[in-house]
Amino acid sequence: MNKKLAIDGGTPVRTEPFHPWPIYGAREEELLLEVLHSGNWGELSGSKVHQFETAFASFQQAHYGVCVPNGTLALELSLRALEIGPGDEVITTPYTFVATSTAILIVGARPVYVDIDPLTYNIDPARIEAAITSRTKAILPVHLAGRPAPMSEIMAIARKHNLFVLEDACQAWGAEWENRRVGAIGDLGTFSFQSSKNINSGEGGIVVTNNESLYEKCWSLHNVGRTRSGAWYYHENLGENLRMSEFQAAILIAQLERYPQHIPIREANARYLAEALSQVDGLLPLPNDPRVTQNARHLFIIRYQPECFGGKTLSQFLMAMEAEGIQPCSAGYVPLHQSPAVHRTMIRLFGEELATPPSLPVVEQIASQTLWLPQNFLLGTRADMDSIVDAACKIQQAWR
Repeated sequence: MNKKLAIDGGTPVRTEPFHPWPIYGAREEELLLEVLHSGNWGELSGSKVHQFETAFASFQQAHYGVCVPNGTLALELSLRALEIGPGDEVITTPYTFVATSTAILIVGARPVYVDIDPLTYNIDPARIEAAITSRTKAILPVHLAGRPAPMSEIMAIARKHNLFVLEDACQAWGAEWENRRVGAIGDLGTFSFQSSKNINSGEGGIVVTNNESLYEKCWSLHNVGRTRSGAWYYHENLGENLRMSEFQAAILIAQLERYPQHIPIREANARYLAEALSQVDGLLPLPNDPRVTQNARHLFIIRYQPECFGGKTLSQFLMAMEAEGIQPCSAGYVPLHQSPAVHRTMIRLFGEELATPPSLPVVEQIASQTLWLPQNFLLGTRADMDSIVDAACKIQQAWR
């Protein structure tokens, strides 16, 4: 191995890109042309959205699904269906994409952050009950990176306190907690089909549920408040046009058909990579939990310990990895209680006192030490996985 780092002018470990994304083929083309030539491009006149709703809900072990334009709107729609709004509180995690909090704030409710488990990066159930108040209406766990949150504990707390559970499963297609598919464990579950996602239509989302009344409420709200039996211009609820196009659904039908063959490939590569990286001092893949019977593996998360790399910062390590050809390699989320957009909105809606969360030391430490590899890396070969380890070892040897 060339010991001179690529960032210093040496030869990189790899020059080839990782597995291409998105994946598409003749099936996507066939279904898109079918929609194009049908002239039925919208949900109200076409059949593809309903076909995908039925197929995906079944895939997630849910009875019902309502498609929407994206995952953020899936969250917002779900909160509205649960009648969560001004004056209400939703307990959630600060370590997630901003959309989780955006949706809560858009409906006028207050996100209440509790710290995360350092071994899973998901919400720590041991901290939830202390955050419950008379205003709490729901718990909103996030299945981060495709790894299910501890749904057994969360559901027990919700039942004890008569709270709704809304699952943010936007990164967790096919993921299972104790052999149950996520999204259908709580009252409502949301998924995203944005460009980076394992099932991808550029943009897109869905709400799934086993509750018929919540399904009908979601259906009405996503279809400008109409009811199935009402007249065209009769609006029972104050809804919006949140309908998915038939083109999005056509792509998603093909993507879902292909997805099951990708799950074992991602899982095998993730386990191989985790074992190999665990031999590198200072790089800590998240441990497996036997209660997670299927991980969607949307992101491969690694905790970085700078003391094992000559004290170099995470940012320096990321730049060195990218120079070695491990691209893209990125830092994780900025905790949402430290997000300027969220903080400003919290002040405007609730005042300075409620905008300042309690101390969240675990997420604050982890956020400064975390790096991600995207899901398409895990569709590659063992040689691809080895190149990631080789790059990390090369950097460590140069910096020690």
